[in-house]
Amino acid sequence: MNMLSPPVLRSLERFNAAYPWDHNAHYHRWILRQLPRRCSRALDIGSGSGDLARLLAGRATAVTAVDSDPVITARARELTPAALPVTFTVADAVTAFPPGPYEVITCVATIHHLPFAQLLACSRRHLAPGGIVVVVGLYRPRTRMDHLFAVVAVPANAAMGWLKNKGRPSPRPVSMTAPTRSADMSFADIVRKSGDVLPGARLRRRLFWRYTLVWVHP
Repeated sequence: MNMLSPPVLRSLERFNAAYPWDHNAHYHRWILRQLPRRCSRALDIGSGSGDLARLLAGRATAVTAVDSDPVITARARELTPAALPVTFTVADAVTAFPPGPYEVITCVATIHHLPFAQLLACSRRHLAPGGIVVVVGLYRPRTRMDHLFAVVAVPANAAMGWLKNKGRPSPRPVSMTAPTRSADMSFADIVRKSGDVLPGARLRRRLFWRYTLVWVHP
């Protein structure tokens, strides 16, 4: 379901390419607001270049950051000051889940690359009592409400790109080394499957084609 004509879409694509911004990093501050001010151990799944892991290091005594991409993990190590208590590991987060317990587990724009229910079950198993899981994920629009959020996000995305770039076009395109894949689960499926594994989890659709999940271990 596409409510915009091809010429409008092409114009928006050119504009967004000229004014790129990081949709995932946009939610990092929101994630931090969900977390305790201090904790012992934190885990970031799909850590990428390490931006969120470095922020978690301001809250946690030790941060484990895991990503399956060795190239971007090497880059994360280069960008991280040695004084920060962050350990970067190249691994599949499901088959080689770093053993806990953790008081905080985060996962941003990664869970749709992995077996959804299995990763949530691993997170629950390695979460300390009272610990928190925070997920920012992608979903496939299916319902009228989903498509309404998508339509609202289009002008908001362009405006955010303009603001974050301070009205100046980017001198070079932003590239990613990690593989990307579109989400294949609907928001309703995500709500249902997460409820089976993490009863009481709070889920919300968000702008910029994202949803959030927050669960506190009883």
